[in-house]
Amino acid sequence: MQAEDNIILTHEQIQHKIKRIAYQIYETNVNEKEIVIAGISSNGYVFAQRLKKILEEISDINITLCEVTMDKSSPQDTVHTSISSSEYANKSLVLADDVLNSGTALVYGVKHFLDVPLVRFKTAVLVNRNHKKYPIKADFKGISLSTSLHEHVNVTFGKKDLAILE
Repeated sequence: MQAEDNIILTHEQIQHKIKRIAYQIYETNVNEKEIVIAGISSNGYVFAQRLKKILEEISDINITLCEVTMDKSSPQDTVHTSISSSEYANKSLVLADDVLNSGTALVYGVKHFLDVPLVRFKTAVLVNRNHKKYPIKADFKGISLSTSLHEHVNVTFGKKDLAILE
């Protein structure tokens, strides 16, 4: 099979899904003055940046961007954020990642933020796979896929975004 046969989301579809998720985040937080969008480093952070841009276009809510970094092979004690905990305490927070696969990155990201009181805590993913190892769910998702354990979803953000099933 050629890569073109495995495209699950085109550039236009990705843009539409990100915009829809941004509207859902806004609707959930319509009474908030500030939202923190925390993106898991690499593609999750790019996803968070795009959500921030759209949220700023559609609302008056102040959006703070946060990058979450971790060693995904050993995330237990390696989660760090680009902003201090005092900057997201008592605020509404959305943890974003490109693909929810096993749930490892998301669950350790959630664990990190639970050490601080929050007004609301939600998760957002562009692609939600149904092979989770942990009991974690995406509150906002672009697309849900039932795939085999041997398949991999690769999201490429750039001038021509693509989500490919490999």
